[in-house]
Amino acid sequence: MRKPQRVNHHPIGIFDSGFGGLTVLRALHSLLPNEKFLYYADTANLPYGDKTPEEICHHSLSNAEFLFAHEIKLLVVACNTSCCAALDALRARSKVPVIGITEQGVQEVVERAKKSVALLATKATIASKFYQTEIASLRPDLEIHPIACPLLVPLIEKGHTDDLLITHALREHLRPLKNLSIDSALLGCTHYPLISNAIQRYLGKNVQLIDPALACAHSVQKHLLLHSLQSLDNTPQSPQFFVSGDPEKFNLFGAPIPTDTLIKEMP
Repeated sequence: MRKPQRVNHHPIGIFDSGFGGLTVLRALHSLLPNEKFLYYADTANLPYGDKTPEEICHHSLSNAEFLFAHEIKLLVVACNTSCCAALDALRARSKVPVIGITEQGVQEVVERAKKSVALLATKATIASKFYQTEIASLRPDLEIHPIACPLLVPLIEKGHTDDLLITHALREHLRPLKNLSIDSALLGCTHYPLISNAIQRYLGKNVQLIDPALACAHSVQKHLLLHSLQSLDNTPQSPQFFVSGDPEKFNLFGAPIPTDTLIKEMP
């Protein structure tokens, strides 16, 4: 039985600690321009990468509850750190489907990496061992080199994407990879595609960067079609943004998608 039309027109909710999830939103909006998207950035509590699993879970559930209150039809967790700490709890709490970016990250590595992959992520994501465990279970032949990069998210959130500060931070974090023969690097934080040019320069052109954003967008599209939840509106929609911190800062450094919708601070 086809879902009622009013459900089809409900928005898709997306959350991240800050700007990072915009890389996922960009892929979603490009693939599904007629869908309504509500994006929530918990900028008041970032970065998530240096918090405890309990703190991350608390903030993630709070973000989801805000989006649930807006009657979303599907939730996209566009934060690797949140997925590693709270995906099961979010699914237990949610009455709508929940898609996490980490699941696509694992699948992309399994399908695309050859012999050796670097896992670039936050301290909390690395400490959770989610990626290491899941990838190893599917590709035991693959060498995995986890690298925590705590300096990157704070710099990106201040608007640094391809300058000396980013270059120095990458040199600090990625130096251990220079003596390794890696063929791939998973961008295990949705902020990192925003500095992909700098990462590529440091690692070299022969290392493929794996960004799971597009795979995540295709997963959402497949789910909508499978469950007849796709929008029936033929008019392109503008995403709507909410932040828990300073909306002016988010407007200055974030939101790469043109929108007529105001960026609002969470009430």
